[in-house]
Amino acid sequence: MPFDFGSLRRHPDVEGPGLEASDAADRLILDEAAVLIREAGPGEVVVVDDSYGALALAAADAGARGIRVHQDLVTGERALAENAARIELSDTVDARPLGPELFGGARLVLLRLPRSLDRLDEVAGLIAAHARPEVVIVGGGRIKHMSLAMNDVLRRRFGRVDVSHARQKSRVLIAREPGGPATTAASPADWPRSARHDDLGLEVVAHGGVFAGTGVDIGTRFLLEQLGDAVPDAATAVDLACGSGIVAARLARERPGLRVTATDRSAAAAASARLTAAANGVADRVHVTRADGLEGLVDASEPLIVLNPPFHSDAAISTGIAAHLFADAARVLGPGGELWCVWNSHLRYRPLLERVVGPTRQIARNAKFTVTASRAR
Repeated sequence: MPFDFGSLRRHPDVEGPGLEASDAADRLILDEAAVLIREAGPGEVVVVDDSYGALALAAADAGARGIRVHQDLVTGERALAENAARIELSDTVDARPLGPELFGGARLVLLRLPRSLDRLDEVAGLIAAHARPEVVIVGGGRIKHMSLAMNDVLRRRFGRVDVSHARQKSRVLIAREPGGPATTAASPADWPRSARHDDLGLEVVAHGGVFAGTGVDIGTRFLLEQLGDAVPDAATAVDLACGSGIVAARLARERPGLRVTATDRSAAAAASARLTAAANGVADRVHVTRADGLEGLVDASEPLIVLNPPFHSDAAISTGIAAHLFADAARVLGPGGELWCVWNSHLRYRPLLERVVGPTRQIARNAKFTVTASRAR
C-alpha cells in the first residue's frame, strides 16, 4: 500500500492554505531512491533537511530502519516526531545534530536541496568526509528553487553527479564517489566561516545556510543604527530570531552590563550565534538557545526584545511567522517593555504590531525598511 503523504502535518510550524507537509519533490526523491532504500541495511540511511518527515517516514514505511535524521528547524524536528508517533513509526527514526556522527556508516543520504549553496556545501562536505565510500546522495527540490550551481557544489565533493528528468516541476541530483578524481581539495573544515566588520566592531561567524552568512544584511544594519535609544536602562534583552547573533553580540558589546538571550529555531543559526558571541568576547553574557520563538522565557519577564522577522516558511512566503513572533513577544514583554522591530516597509506590519503588542511608534524609515518600537500594554 503506498505511503499516505496526506496523513502528515506541519504542526507546530505555521499551517494554512498553500502550506503543505510534503510536495512533489519529496515523492520524486523517494522514487529515485526506491531501490537503494530497499537495499540499505539498518543504520545505513540518513535523511537531511526533511521538512516535516515525508522522506524519513516514507523510507521507514518502505522498510528502512535505524534512520538518522537531521532537520535544521526545531519546528520541523517536532513535526516529524508528531507525524511518526501518529503513524506508529517513532522507533524507526533518530534525530541527530549535524556533524560527523550523523553520517558515519551511511550508504544512502536523502536530502532536500537547500536554497543556500553554502548549506549544500557544508552538508556535502560532511557526507564526503564521513560516510561510506559507496555512499549515494539523492537530493531533490522544486526546480524554481534549484540552480546549475548546485551541480558545481556537489562536484567539489563527489566524482559523479547525475541529474534526473523533471517531474511535476521537481528534479533530483544524484551524487556518488566522494573524494573522487573529479573533486577538489575542499574539506569540511571550510565551515564555519568568519568575517570582520570593522564599521560595526564585530566578527561574524556563520555555518552554511544562515541568513546573510558572515555578512550583515541591510535590514539588520539599519536596525543596529537605531538601537542606542532602545530601553537604555534594560538589564536584560532578547535577540529573537537571532540568525548569526549579530544583534545580540552588538548589544552586549555596546552595553557592558547587559545580559542577552538569543534564540532561533534554526540549529545552524543557534550554533553560529554562539560562535559570534565567543568571537566578540561576550559569550559570558549572551545565552543562545534553539527554540520555537520565546518558548523558554516566562511571561512578562523582559524589558527589551529586538527582532528582524523572517517571512519565509520553508520555500513559501508567509506573514504567519511574524505574527507568531509578535504574539510571543507580547507575552514575554514586561509592563512597559518594548519590541524593537525592523521590517520591509511594503509588509505594513504596524497595524498588526499595534493590535498584538501595543502602541507602536516609528523610529526610522528609509527607502526599503521601517524600524518601530511597540510598547507592551
